[in-house]
Amino acid sequence: MTPVALLELVLVLVGLAVVLSLAAARLRLPPAVALVIGGMALALVPHLPAVQLDPDLIMVLFLPPLLQSSAWFTVWRDFKAELRPILMLSVGAVAFTTFAVGVVAHLVMPSLPWGACFALGAIVSPPDAVAAKAVLEHLTLPRRLTTILEGESLVNDASGLVLYRFAVAAALTGAFSAVEAGASFLWLAVGGIGIGVLIGLVMNWLFRRITDGLILIVLTFLVAWASYILAERVHASGVLAVVACGLVMGSREHELLGAQVRMQAVAVWGFVVYVLEALVFVLIGLALRGVLERMSEGEVFRQALPLALAVSAVVVVSRFVWVFPATYLPRWLSRSLRERDPSPPLAMPIIIGWAGMRGVVSLAAALALPLEFPGRDAVLLASFAVILFTVLVQGLTLGPLIKLLKLETASGATAEPLDLVGARVVVAQAGLDALEATRIAGSDELLHPKLTEEYRKRVRAMTWTRDEGIGRLADRDAHFEAALLAHRAGRNALIKLHRENQIHVSVLRSLESELDLEELRLKRLATVGVGGH
Repeated sequence: MTPVALLELVLVLVGLAVVLSLAAARLRLPPAVALVIGGMALALVPHLPAVQLDPDLIMVLFLPPLLQSSAWFTVWRDFKAELRPILMLSVGAVAFTTFAVGVVAHLVMPSLPWGACFALGAIVSPPDAVAAKAVLEHLTLPRRLTTILEGESLVNDASGLVLYRFAVAAALTGAFSAVEAGASFLWLAVGGIGIGVLIGLVMNWLFRRITDGLILIVLTFLVAWASYILAERVHASGVLAVVACGLVMGSREHELLGAQVRMQAVAVWGFVVYVLEALVFVLIGLALRGVLERMSEGEVFRQALPLALAVSAVVVVSRFVWVFPATYLPRWLSRSLRERDPSPPLAMPIIIGWAGMRGVVSLAAALALPLEFPGRDAVLLASFAVILFTVLVQGLTLGPLIKLLKLETASGATAEPLDLVGARVVVAQAGLDALEATRIAGSDELLHPKLTEEYRKRVRAMTWTRDEGIGRLADRDAHFEAALLAHRAGRNALIKLHRENQIHVSVLRSLESELDLEELRLKRLATVGVGGH
């Protein structure tokens, strides 16, 4: 395929993704489901050029920006609070699923070596961050459950890829060292996190010194690929490096980025993430064509089909077998844990067990198997069967299952003392206090009485909403300077509320977007005033 033909194909795929996304919205389907189905339908079109996917290119091109986006908006406070269940899933569930799939695969197809069986288990064991985000962002879930599922999908790829690497080596050489595997896992985790944190801190330092918004936005993309590639070059986890970098940068963006830069970055990142996610799921469907072509011989397909069905079932069942004991057993054994964190309703482990969508990582790992790998075609078919089942069946039924279990009503109230309306009152009051402190020298007269009165009205209106449930302008520049002073005071008060854990980051982001728009409006009016228009 020529470079021009490849560009034309990419444009066609993006156009197809737009059509499928519109159809998914009309039919109320998760976009990921519609995109995979569309890719599969496109793969069956006769005379369409075969799409050869380079697994290394898939990992480097798609994973860093998509992981960076997810990590950037992950709430560190929530992530840290749920670290125990996240690690139970991202390490324990991955290892358990790898073992269960390996045993069942060998029972179903005894001719498949043990190394190849466990390699298959490692390929399909980690739920995918891209698939999880694509499905979960269109569902309403309790905050804690969303944190656990998204946190698991961010860090479990490291576990799966370590197991995959050693299983492939064992299948090709017949040798395996538990000590070497443990040391490798330790370096992957520590090295990847360390590199990511270091790069994130450097970026935060640069954010304070670079004022050009476009350059800052470009840097947020470059740093995603830089952290991934650098970690991989030293044989650490590129996935964990990107996640750590995104968490460090995202935790400070409220203080380091200005209103205009933040709004531009959200728009640019939203566009890029949409295109990349759409292409990932369309390519998953398209890649099925190559697998089916290689398995065109009926005998090979008949031998691999039972393996694919069995592995798909084991992946789902093993997750439930792990999730329920991991949820309730530690609480039964530890009184302090039980008192600190009571047992969740039964609906929560059911949703966690069912929300195990696989995607781009499993796809890339399966396609990266060497051509001489024993049973490669059977492993490929089983891997695709798991990806298609989890995305199409689980992704399609997750929403109805949540409604059936009435999980939203069982999730409980948030722990923050202030809600959105209460935080608005604090922000407006801080602005009013700042204006009332500005007075004419040697007098008690307010410097900006009209603007102060405007803020008083705002505070009264917001206070009424909270409680009931529902200056002179002789110098225009001085007026807007005072308005921006009040605005900055309100923004500082908002950040202080978040630092003191009085509001959740969702409240922070909601009010921050309002403050960003207000700041841009004030600056625009001030500019117009200076120009004399």
